[in-house]
Amino acid sequence: MRRAIALAARGLGSTSPNPVVGCVIVDARGETVGEGFHRRAGGPHAEVDALASAGESARGGTAYVTLEPCNHTGRTGPCSQALIDAGVAHVVYAVADPTPQATGGGAGTAPRRVGVEGGGGGAAGAGRGRGRGAEAEAGNAAWLTSVRLGRPHVTWKYAATLDGRTAAADRTSRWITSAEARADVHRLRAESDAVLVGSGTLRTDDPHLAVRGIEGATQPLRVVLDTHARSLTPGARVLDGAAPTLVVVGEGVAAPPLPAANGADVAHLPYDGAGIAVGALLAELYARGVRSVLLEGGPTLAGSFVAAGAVDRIVGYLAPVLLGAGPAALADAGITTLTDALRLDVTETVRIGPDLRITATPKER
Repeated sequence: MRRAIALAARGLGSTSPNPVVGCVIVDARGETVGEGFHRRAGGPHAEVDALASAGESARGGTAYVTLEPCNHTGRTGPCSQALIDAGVAHVVYAVADPTPQATGGGAGTAPRRVGVEGGGGGAAGAGRGRGRGAEAEAGNAAWLTSVRLGRPHVTWKYAATLDGRTAAADRTSRWITSAEARADVHRLRAESDAVLVGSGTLRTDDPHLAVRGIEGATQPLRVVLDTHARSLTPGARVLDGAAPTLVVVGEGVAAPPLPAANGADVAHLPYDGAGIAVGALLAELYARGVRSVLLEGGPTLAGSFVAAGAVDRIVGYLAPVLLGAGPAALADAGITTLTDALRLDVTETVRIGPDLRITATPKER
């Protein structure tokens, strides 16, 4: 199952709106005979990919799958039936499929004498199985969030000094973190369906937001919020055509002039004094097939997402630098007293060059 989880991760950023799934098939002797993962929406599912490499060796064997095999026909056939047809004797899946049309792939194999276990492992490794189930769920957090909540999964990424400043008092911010940390951000972009910034970042940084340095990466949708259409200029780097771009302005606001050649799209959404409504924005992105968003905006935009309860993961890059003044990483998030603080579970701490990358999730999630 651990290997299946690693295989599933190879599909991050390229399978949306489908989940990432990995599959390992072992024969009756316990030897690995097939491996596969879901590479892109519309392509073979992980089980079919693994069965193709296993061939006849799958007969009588066991399939380890990170997500319950689907039990419906969409752009591809049901994986539960493919496993039955291949003669697989046993199926172990880590996470149950929560979608009504796809669930039951595990149960659907049982009447035909295919043993099924959910939760990632059998009786002999129940504890380890539960651990693998949690790992598989974490790896598929974006898709599972979108299914359960009907909105994209949101990761807020920021870079700051050790005392929490994202820029100096004169607003200079390049570069607080190292080249290694900045390269790691491109990995996050490549794993996301959309990258989002607000008007403040547009004016200050003129960001590009496309993925660089990762061969074969699927470019995310670049989303820029320009509520009053005052910040985006025709020469902005996000309009260069390197990746698709969506410009979001308020309802009733005239769209800014955009170069015709790059195909940038415009969406008009409700707004108030704080900017574009977070709920409306996420609903619009979900309708466009976005299942994971990387929030790269400044402290004001981050504060609005935190206040709306719409941050599912935080990735902070902390540099061994002190400034003592300048903007903080997070602005007003509607928290006025310590008892209302958003408490986090730290899930990972990693050294990236000289910097520290901390990954955390809100406890309420």
